Amino acid sequence: MISAKISEIFKSTQGEGPYTGTQQVFVRFYGCNLHCSFCDTKQENFKEYDIDALKAEISFYRDFHSISLTGGEPLCQADFIGEFLGKIKDLGHKIYLETNGTQPQELLKVIDRIDIVAMDFKLPSSTGCESYWDQHEKFLSIASGSKADVFVKMVIAKLTDEKDIFTAAEIIKKIDPEIQVVLQPNWFDMDQDLLSRMIGFKKQFLERSICNLKILPQAHKYAGIK
Repeated sequence: MISAKISEIFKSTQGEGPYTGTQQVFVRFYGCNLHCSFCDTKQENFKEYDIDALKAEISFYRDFHSISLTGGEPLCQADFIGEFLGKIKDLGHKIYLETNGTQPQELLKVIDRIDIVAMDFKLPSSTGCESYWDQHEKFLSIASGSKADVFVKMVIAKLTDEKDIFTAAEIIKKIDPEIQVVLQPNWFDMDQDLLSRMIGFKKQFLERSICNLKILPQAHKYAGIK
């Protein structure tokens, strides 16, 4: 039977993006295909779950809005997720996918069963990684063409280059300028200078008629919750 490597399962409050404050059960998948410089999710251990075991553990929780598939990068285990989502329809919970948006072919395996897509744009000057513009464009095109509620999140750091903001804005404008965009200050770089730069970056989007945009910090960091 197919299984997945999962580092933890817990109930908490979503602290990022437009669903901030929402109660979710988080299923944190182990492993990622990227190594971002600002990553604050250090995974050291995992437990293997088959579909029935994972469903049983989620069924233990009550009074929550959605199941957050997070990581790491959950789409590294897309085959498991596809089968798993087909088996939990009877639970009646919305499915929230938190993803780095670099694996469009893996998204195709699960998108029909996803209700909310929280897609990161990995700006190379922020992450310290290579650029993924082509992957992001394909990924966002697939997501925006689905029934899911889609929003884009970008972590803004002190080293974030305006050229990356320009490229990201052009991709979003090309696909759908109505997509909600969240600029999220890097927790480790947070200061007034960074916030001032982010206000300047916001203008880049507004100039391209991308108006559904907010600057939102990681609320769970301030609240001191997981």
